[in-house]
Amino acid sequence: MITGELRSKVDKIWETFWTGGITNPLEVIEQFTYLLFIKGLDEIETTKEAEASILGIDFNRTFPEDKQHLRWSKFANEGDADKMYQIVQNEVFPFIKKLNTNKKSAYAKYMDDAIFKIPTPLMLSKIVDGINNIKFDKDKDTKGDLYEYLLSKVATAGTNGQFRTPRHIIDMIVNLMKPKPEDVIVDPAMGSAGFLVSSQEYLRKNHNDLFLVQGLKEHFNNNMFYGFDMDRTMLRIGAMNMMLHGVDNPNIEYKDSLSEANTDEEKFTLVLANPPFKGSLDYEAVSADLLKVTKTKKTELLFLALFLRILKTGGRCASIVPDGVLFGSTGGHKSIRKEIVENHKLEAIISMPSGVFKPYAGVSTAIMIFTKTGSGGTDKVWFYDMKADGYSLDDKRNEIDDNDISDIIERFSNLDKEVDRKRTERSFFVDKEEIVENGYDLSINKYKEVEYEEVVYDEPRVIFKRVKELEKEILQGIEDLERILEV
Repeated sequence: MITGELRSKVDKIWETFWTGGITNPLEVIEQFTYLLFIKGLDEIETTKEAEASILGIDFNRTFPEDKQHLRWSKFANEGDADKMYQIVQNEVFPFIKKLNTNKKSAYAKYMDDAIFKIPTPLMLSKIVDGINNIKFDKDKDTKGDLYEYLLSKVATAGTNGQFRTPRHIIDMIVNLMKPKPEDVIVDPAMGSAGFLVSSQEYLRKNHNDLFLVQGLKEHFNNNMFYGFDMDRTMLRIGAMNMMLHGVDNPNIEYKDSLSEANTDEEKFTLVLANPPFKGSLDYEAVSADLLKVTKTKKTELLFLALFLRILKTGGRCASIVPDGVLFGSTGGHKSIRKEIVENHKLEAIISMPSGVFKPYAGVSTAIMIFTKTGSGGTDKVWFYDMKADGYSLDDKRNEIDDNDISDIIERFSNLDKEVDRKRTERSFFVDKEEIVENGYDLSINKYKEVEYEEVVYDEPRVIFKRVKELEKEILQGIEDLERILEV
């Protein structure tokens, strides 16, 4: 969440859009995003130039020699607002729309109907100056936080469960799942593509040698990343986000993942998702395959059924779910939990504190991790009771020292050391038989044991004596005060 000075700067830019005649919040977000994208392209180019200069090599330039004036650092410093406006409207915008020459690419597809709508040179000049005043912290997802804040201004934000997953939670999940160079990764409710962006960053950091193998490099750029959404604004943002992070051709598509029109089956090896928990659902259009697994109108249950269908055998899933999924008593709730526990391999339930999604939602959530087997395999399930994520759990979400994330990753990566942990500890195993006996209840409170410490109090006569002594001190203080006032 952005606060303080940064929030004030963003509000000022928003006001510039509003007073300039762009009053539709989604249009503001789109235009804002285009400009951030243009600025980001220039920043990446500058970084590549510096690296190439040090290494003494050339590189594939985004801006050819005859297009240098289209870079943000060039036109943003143009003293004449009218000239800058003409450059952006007539040259920069058409240039970014045609950046990806592959006409079938997600970027080309969703940028094709993008329109530059800033109406006047003065308005553009003010917005460019405002963006120049925003300092993006490379160690934090400042742009993601900015998107989250902008989306909070949309009246419908949250109505359809559209809450951005905090970047540190996304990164934690990606580090738990450890994507591999051969994986085919999907987020069926991708939003701004946070899980896909984090996955490619993990692969660059931990498997950089994949770019030395032509087949893996081609796979990375063309066949590894899939993202679906029903909001074209989010699809555009997601496509730009992935391109800025060096993925040439992600498979980002407009798709209602739960509908009959989605025929994906046994296609992916890794699902990373935070599907919508509520909102409108066209029950009649929901795929019959999903309803066979869990007959329900709840999207969070239907998405779990979808994950099982679209994963290949041996494929893995890490999904954020509301706590109700873990203990809900309806037939739909029980059937999906039973399906995962009995017919696949449920590996872990990580309970998260309710403040993780504040200030936009106070819902309690958990991370469910499982592997599709089709033949069972659940023998025991690992539970972790997460208490802190490095931020205060109120609406302010200020940074604090308490943070369980590194401990979660460390323990999950070494489950063999978890076997002997007691139920009173932060993490522990629960046997499948016990879960079955409890009606497939997966809430951590069902199994966690609380250790009570005996508190020894003083005898009543000792406490009473202490109270009388305190009363004497109070009366003496009142008398002293009266004497002072009489002087």
